[in-house]
Amino acid sequence: QVQLVESGGGLVQAGGSLRLSCAASGRTFSPYVMGWFRQAPGKEREFVAGIRWLGRNTYYADSVKGRFTISRDNAKNTVYLQMNSLKPEDTTVYYCAAAIMYRSVWSSPTAYDYWGQGTQVTVSS
Repeated sequence: QVQLVESGGGLVQAGGSLRLSCAASGRTFSPYVMGWFRQAPGKEREFVAGIRWLGRNTYYADSVKGRFTISRDNAKNTVYLQMNSLKPEDTTVYYCAAAIMYRSVWSSPTAYDYWGQGTQVTVSS
């Protein structure tokens, strides 16, 4: 049904910026929450940021608060993650996700119904 495609990853030096995009397919796309996660090999998928589709409520992991900004364009079925002041520890694969039903815990991967394939972000020192 719903397909999510991430883009915008790449290689940057520490202190640099990237903007990730996640485009959703379908004309009837209307999630409650869109989120960004990241996952390093052998580690648990980690919540990064989330945003309500019909409001401006946003949530951030402590590790990215003040550096990353999540936003969305409902008309384009797209969510963005602006990443500033990047650090080497931000290096990993980033995934976007969509929650069709409302769930109170935005930081849990189990709250989301659809996932993209991921985009690689590498930050050099």
